[in-house]
Amino acid sequence: MSKKLVAYFSATGVTRLVSERLAATIDADTYEIKPAKPYSENDLNWIDQTTRATVEQNDTAARPGLADKDAPIAAYDTIYLGFPIWWYIAPRIIETFLETYDFSGKTLVLYATSGGSGFGKTADILKACVGPSTKIVEWRLLNGGPTAAQLTQWEAALNI
Repeated sequence: MSKKLVAYFSATGVTRLVSERLAATIDADTYEIKPAKPYSENDLNWIDQTTRATVEQNDTAARPGLADKDAPIAAYDTIYLGFPIWWYIAPRIIETFLETYDFSGKTLVLYATSGGSGFGKTADILKACVGPSTKIVEWRLLNGGPTAAQLTQWEAALNI
């Protein structure tokens, strides 16, 4: 059995709760991806085109800074990577995270929380951030507080 890590970014706490439940259910360690500058409620106002998150999401080159660069990536074979969906894709900080570490030979299992959209082109965007030897699996949206039984069933179906 491979060693698993649940790495996640959560600006409002929704993805954190799902990630903690997932990690406990699949017996994985956790690592929270934290921005160097935390997002405020105003930063996340998707209606205002001038807010920080909107500006970042509209700029394909945006790479928000990380609070630290000590994620223990090398110690894991399989990394469950969780994030909210912002503007139909992962927040740009996920690209920063992927470009900061070496994921060669690892499996990244993507999961997300979303208020209304799916993964969109997220997997394709994130594949460009890691080398060709990194396997990326677009897993599922984990909305609505999935139960441990559901998480166990869904993880078993991954067959990785």
